[in-house]
Amino acid sequence: MIKGLLFDYGGTIDTNGLHWGGVLWARYQKYGVPVDQATFNKAYAFGERALAIHPIVKPNHTFYEVLALKTEQQFKFLAEAGFELDQSAIQAIAGDCNEFARQTVAEATPILRTLAEQYPLVMVSNFYGNLNTVLEEFGIRSCFKTVIESAVVGVRKPDPAIYQLGLDYLQLPAQNTVVIGDSYTKDIRPASQLGCRTLWLNVAGWEDTPQSGETASEADAEMTDFAQLPEQLSRLTAKAAQIISDYQ
Repeated sequence: MIKGLLFDYGGTIDTNGLHWGGVLWARYQKYGVPVDQATFNKAYAFGERALAIHPIVKPNHTFYEVLALKTEQQFKFLAEAGFELDQSAIQAIAGDCNEFARQTVAEATPILRTLAEQYPLVMVSNFYGNLNTVLEEFGIRSCFKTVIESAVVGVRKPDPAIYQLGLDYLQLPAQNTVVIGDSYTKDIRPASQLGCRTLWLNVAGWEDTPQSGETASEADAEMTDFAQLPEQLSRLTAKAAQIISDYQ
């Protein structure tokens, strides 16, 4: 039976399945940043690598500050590529994205609080070293028994070892847990490799789908809205109970 839940954060709880690359690209268009999407994709990748490799983000940074630092790195890449940009757009993009995340997390909060009364919840995230600050800022840190963050533990998804740390904390067999995430390659596949049950928030991936020749999905269940989570967990529980009944 399901006895514990492991959650991804970015793209799952804070955007309801939208990849942050897509969220930021929409704001680039909104604020008239004069770049094409292919170039933006390169700038986005550059920014993510910069924040992952260098200690740019500090443990006390808020989410707005992360977004501003992230966008600054993207603008740095674009400037070096010859684009002339209005630097004031950095604050506008960061502020807009921060408000979007705040509203989305607020919508997810009642679900998380209800689930936290039923199961131990563990956060497992590729993040920059300040996730505890961000979760406190958005009012959901208390929902999670612990936070396992790549920048802190030194392991990044898609390495299954980061999810194994979550299982070790819960002291539960993998088959008694469910991993909830938006990334097929970084959440669903590594969790499945460990034997966890998986629930894929399959909305708008960023080149993040099963490859040609693979089965359609390794996920035990899929949803297209975080609000569907309680229903999907109930279905997984019922399915598990039926399997046990048939075996007996």
